[in-house]
Amino acid sequence: MGTTKPERVGQLKVGRYIVIDDEPCKIIAYSTSSPGKHGSAKAKLDAKGLFDHQKRSLIKPVDAKVPVPIIDKASAMVTAIMGNTVQIMDMTSYEYYELPISDDIEGDLQEGAQVEYMETMGRMKILRVKGS
Repeated sequence: MGTTKPERVGQLKVGRYIVIDDEPCKIIAYSTSSPGKHGSAKAKLDAKGLFDHQKRSLIKPVDAKVPVPIIDKASAMVTAIMGNTVQIMDMTSYEYYELPISDDIEGDLQEGAQVEYMETMGRMKILRVKGS
């Protein structure tokens, strides 16, 4: 994959990101159990997929290492809206990308609007429309 880095489970928090089943996810719940007689403390993570919005769970020892996605965020301008896809132009590199329109930003999207998008693990998604 190459766009992840290992991190200890005990250092993760709600709102951070993790890779579960090769899908980048945002952690929505985190709990730990106390160490037992024969083992270390365990952490239970509930996370939601960034691209497929599926809920996933993971139970690991707090000292285990898990992959965390490296997420790049950038600004872009909407140049065209074509059905259920949108064409955006990156504000720093001036590269064009075509991305699907997600339900949570559909009503705010218009040509000429500025958006914030993220790129991780070879996939991209518009996070929000700026100024709305």
